[in-house]
Amino acid sequence: MNNEPSRTRVLVVDDAVTVRAYTRQILEADGFAVEEAVNGLDGLERALASPPDLLIVDVNMPKMDGYTLLRAVRREPELAAIPALMITTEAKEADHARALGAGANWYLVKPVKPDALALSARLLTGRPVGGRGAA
Repeated sequence: MNNEPSRTRVLVVDDAVTVRAYTRQILEADGFAVEEAVNGLDGLERALASPPDLLIVDVNMPKMDGYTLLRAVRREPELAAIPALMITTEAKEADHARALGAGANWYLVKPVKPDALALSARLLTGRPVGGRGAA
């Protein structure tokens, strides 16, 4: 069964198939159930249809960028409390502030190291952080 209740569900919203595959590989190896969306509009529709436990969102995408997606998510009562991790190539302090202002809970700059991605996902979803990669 794909969506077992005990698995934390992550929706990865990124227009780059390679980024989605990379993120999926890391998070599935860490026990997350991963779903994908190809742009912000697709991500919003999928989140509304079946709210995930975590959103991972890129900034620069066609149809709806990540900032617009997060603002839309925060306006929806059934999605407003879902933690959101923004992962992007935009590395300026102003970009970071804009992401947090749009509703991101955390912000990472690409390329993201596997341990940083898994740790961020665990922290944002309340999963234990000990074990793999812990000192």
